[in-house]
Amino acid sequence: MRTAGMIVEYNPLHSGHLYLLAQTRRLLGPDTAIVCAMSGNFVQRGDFALLRKHQRARAAVESGADLVLELPLPWAVSSAETFADGGVQVLSASGVVTDLAFGSECGAAEPLMELAACLLSPEYPDALRRRLDSGRSYAACRQEAVSALLGPEKAVLLETANNILGVEYCKALLRRRSSIRPLTVRRTGSVHDGALEPGAHPSASAIRALLRDGETERALSLLPPAMAKVYREEAAAGRAPVFAETCQRALLARLRTMTESDFAALDQGREGLCRRLWEASRSAVSVAEILSAAKTKRYAYARLRRMVLWAYLGLTPADVPAAVPYLRPLAANDTGRRLLSAMRREASVPILTKPADVRTLGPEARRLLALEARATDLYTLAYPALSAAQGGGEWREGPVILGGPPPC
Repeated sequence: MRTAGMIVEYNPLHSGHLYLLAQTRRLLGPDTAIVCAMSGNFVQRGDFALLRKHQRARAAVESGADLVLELPLPWAVSSAETFADGGVQVLSASGVVTDLAFGSECGAAEPLMELAACLLSPEYPDALRRRLDSGRSYAACRQEAVSALLGPEKAVLLETANNILGVEYCKALLRRRSSIRPLTVRRTGSVHDGALEPGAHPSASAIRALLRDGETERALSLLPPAMAKVYREEAAAGRAPVFAETCQRALLARLRTMTESDFAALDQGREGLCRRLWEASRSAVSVAEILSAAKTKRYAYARLRRMVLWAYLGLTPADVPAAVPYLRPLAANDTGRRLLSAMRREASVPILTKPADVRTLGPEARRLLALEARATDLYTLAYPALSAAQGGGEWREGPVILGGPPPC
């Protein structure tokens, strides 16, 4: 039996994600098991997840996934390259994943693997460096460098978001000499971060925008039943929707108490970006103002948002372990439980089904789970109902197991 891995956020899960699940089983076989490496309570664009991680994982399993493993915090809130590498580490460490499935605009793995090999080639760094001196954005310089090495007809694939992320997945597979095979499905529906289009799969950002604007019923009508049900339950409990603006004063307070050297540690002192953020944080009265004041044409907002989020969470690049030190299941069905049993034999790192089990592991694993616990406590401050924001939940909540008792 083949086991497909997916690197996901499900923020929130929508029909486009269901399409990828279905197409993966169509291509690999109806009995294909699916393991997701999913971001926790914070996501790659430098933002709070709309719903807490265990409930998003539950909706994923009720919608067709078999097992959801957590992508640990430092990788989940990093650049696309680090995010992809963390996801590949999680799936590879499981010892059971045979294929990596993802959506892309081009719908073919071979050209994405060729681009990945180019970006890892010894010629690429010099080609990129010569163009970065122009002051243009990193993305534009990368595409021009690849165009010089492979030709413009191949470099043009780097213009779209899902192709770019797919290339990062392929880079991680190549860099780690993984036996996992890439499998990509042509993405259909609204473009990444795009507006809603009639009759097309919605984008997650468009759904979040509806919820932010109070159009709850319209947004929920676009979600799979399991995701809509989880959202309603969380909203009724005062835990959804989660938006960063809800705890904006806490974010601003953290930024204003930081020194210039604290900001420098976030970006390891490179390129003056940290100083721009520090200066903006002294006077701005909203996170949006800080981002606008610090923005330059060279850097995307996502990078700035991630730096602000890292500041709020108290993370620095030094907190990223050399490798993922454990696997942590968030949700599973019966097939997922069988996968977990196989992983206990095949996985290259320990599996944590009970948070307290981390005490039996090394100091790096304990530090990482402590970071997750602190981040979860800070995440809950963005719940609509502050009364629901009790701390310590990370140490109490185990995986959601559907169809049977929890694993030992």
